[in-house]
Amino acid sequence: METLQINLDHLKKEHWSNKELENATIVVDFIQNIMNNHDFDYVRKTYGGNPYKQHNQSMTDGLDGVLDVVSDFAKQYPDYQYDVKHIYVDGDHVTVHSHATNNKKHRGNPKKGLNIIDVWKVQNGKIVEHWDAVQPINGFLRFLFWMIGGKFRNANTYF
Repeated sequence: METLQINLDHLKKEHWSNKELENATIVVDFIQNIMNNHDFDYVRKTYGGNPYKQHNQSMTDGLDGVLDVVSDFAKQYPDYQYDVKHIYVDGDHVTVHSHATNNKKHRGNPKKGLNIIDVWKVQNGKIVEHWDAVQPINGFLRFLFWMIGGKFRNANTYF
């Protein structure tokens, strides 16, 4: 499978401080390995000791929650990838805007997949919090989200 690579050099902004660039680098490494490489062992080893508060209430709290969901999703959709379009950094917060697709032939097609905004909080070199907003683009994914959504698996709220 051809794996999408996140090009941080292309996405970074000149006004970022060294600390903000460091935070973006950590988040890009995390996204690249969990969403594109599907290297869940690496993610667990590299980020597993960190506290990880999950604000997506459809996932259980902690890193294991997101690893469970994404690894199960990748089994069902092995071509699942994140095409990162924008990265914004404000101190400890790194916001990533991505186009996710489940099928390789849908990559680059703005009428397929998911429009996703993720926000991570990075403190002391560790990802400690995550929020997201996921918008299914096409009918199939809207139906899928309607069918699987609605179960609260943590009490952290969306905010």
